[in-house]
Amino acid sequence: MDEKERYESAKKQVMEMKSFYSHLIVYLIMAVFFIVINLVTSPGVYWFYWPIIGWGIGVFFHGMETFKKGTFGKNWEEKKIQEIMQKDRK
Repeated sequence: MDEKERYESAKKQVMEMKSFYSHLIVYLIMAVFFIVINLVTSPGVYWFYWPIIGWGIGVFFHGMETFKKGTFGKNWEEKKIQEIMQKDRK
């Protein structure tokens, strides 16, 4: 991998991280908004859990993909591609 490819890869990773952190900030703001709206409009029924949990799962997987942890990220795909390419060379 030459210098230009490493630069482009790093640039792409920074953009993915920026996107994830933006997603996380919006999630946190909206979670507070859902809680406030729920408690103001119907304090006896706690419905705010459902959108917070659902959206939180989306944020979790976005983070997994961004930071390439576990088998959910692009890292797994890249490793599999490299493995197949190695088999084809033999």
